[in-house]
Amino acid sequence: MTGSRLTTMIFVGMLLGIAVGYACSITWPDPQTAKEIAGYIALISDVFLRLIKMIIAPLVFSTLVVGIAHLGDTAAVGRVGGKALLWFVGASFCALMLGLILVNIMQPGVNLNLPLPDVGAGTGLKTASLSLKEFVTHLVPKSAVEAMANNEILQIVVFSIFFGVALAALGEKGHFLAKGIEGVADVMLKVTGYVMLFAPVAVFAAIAATITTQGIGVLITYGKFLIEFYIGLAVLWALLMGVGFLLLGGGGIVRLINLIKEPFVLAFSTASSEAAYPKMLTNLEQFGVPNRITSFVLPMGYSFNLDGSMMYCTFAVMFIAQAYNIPLTWGQQLTMLFLLMVTSKGMAGVPRASLVVISATLTQFNIPEAGLLLIIGIDQFLDMGRSATNVLGNSVATVAVAKWEGQLTATDQRLDHVGTVVSPAE
Repeated sequence: MTGSRLTTMIFVGMLLGIAVGYACSITWPDPQTAKEIAGYIALISDVFLRLIKMIIAPLVFSTLVVGIAHLGDTAAVGRVGGKALLWFVGASFCALMLGLILVNIMQPGVNLNLPLPDVGAGTGLKTASLSLKEFVTHLVPKSAVEAMANNEILQIVVFSIFFGVALAALGEKGHFLAKGIEGVADVMLKVTGYVMLFAPVAVFAAIAATITTQGIGVLITYGKFLIEFYIGLAVLWALLMGVGFLLLGGGGIVRLINLIKEPFVLAFSTASSEAAYPKMLTNLEQFGVPNRITSFVLPMGYSFNLDGSMMYCTFAVMFIAQAYNIPLTWGQQLTMLFLLMVTSKGMAGVPRASLVVISATLTQFNIPEAGLLLIIGIDQFLDMGRSATNVLGNSVATVAVAKWEGQLTATDQRLDHVGTVVSPAE
């Protein structure tokens, strides 16, 4: 299935999912019955996401090790890693600040005509895992096998860096093993192609299950917050594409957007950045970013460069404060921003990570933690936008690092009039 056709099928799956979910919600209005039916529908999307998780660990390990081995020495690894982290810190700060500015301008929580939950209500989210001590300890795996079994991307990255640097240091002695691991990477990319064939059906199931339990009315009730948050994301997208324009020029950024639109839509429709990772890896290489850069920068980006999630954190915390009419001075808001810069780096591998980070932040500023219940119901729809934004942010970041390294190569491919990639011979 070609990229453009798969993207079209994903959109069709989304629309059908909304229609079927709405029909189910009005046919079975009882919440318990709707939840049971949604559970069966969601089996399809759950299987798809499990397939994605199945390939993530071996794909990250094999591509990252091969990429580091190709870089050749520890100096190159340190240089590329340093540039990537510099970009990630800058992008995180900009995303957090943008969310803070926009939420103060739009004020989605002011005059909110919704019954606020009891301040003593619990959210059921654990926040202890977000301390700096826990994050640093969690950074290094106790076992490489355990890290891969649990899909701990950050731990896999740490082990892969050590393994790749050691493999490169062996020189000719490590050549045979490097070729073997490169073969594993090729096989995993082939498996990825098979898994992606199920994407449209999985998207249909994910949307249908959510609408079945929440009802189409949830989009209307929280319409203002949803619309204003997506306006904020659109501003962030424009900012990221503007940076891409400065780096690549008009033709370059258009081609990049065309190549990442499939993983972008996939991440949006499944609300999972992981689902888009394999396609990002191959499409960025098709754009002209060397494998040694994509396989090194992308896994790091999934841990440190979640631009959409960053913006959401400040946006959501301020929304809840506004809903409770709790004023926060600019000094307090800037303190919150720098706190989020640290705590949000523990997002990787934490279930419902953004909600956990927000919950931990609320308690630091005496905002009732139960206010999080206001947005939990629509978190699936918010997560769709966050995940898609993370794809765009990490794509631009990877291209930027390749550009700084002088390794962004021209390809012998061009775009035809419908945006698909073809070779000159065609």
